[in-house]
Amino acid sequence: MNWSDFKRTPDGLMPVIVQDFSTKQVLMMAWMNESAWQKTVSTREMWFWSRSRQELWHKGATSGHVQKVIRISVDCDSDVLLAEVDPAGGIACHTGAVSCFFTEVLNAGDRG
Repeated sequence: MNWSDFKRTPDGLMPVIVQDFSTKQVLMMAWMNESAWQKTVSTREMWFWSRSRQELWHKGATSGHVQKVIRISVDCDSDVLLAEVDPAGGIACHTGAVSCFFTEVLNAGDRG
């Protein structure tokens, strides 16, 4: 598929869920624009668009925790990407955690 095949937000972005290929753990969610998509496809490493900094960023460029692409899939509506990666160093979150999803906000055991 090409970038033009995807349904994007009005500002041209697409959400990307990043998952560890081996463990299936969800590591992070980020945004991708067309430039990030092209860089990801050509390098086989994850590139994203930073909405806060308004710039492209190569995952792991400063930390060394590069995410090597194993497979990328698109959902049935063509509006969300799932990137399955081999995470070098095993850390995805800027906090130093393996996954950005470590804060529980609802649990099936919660009542009330």
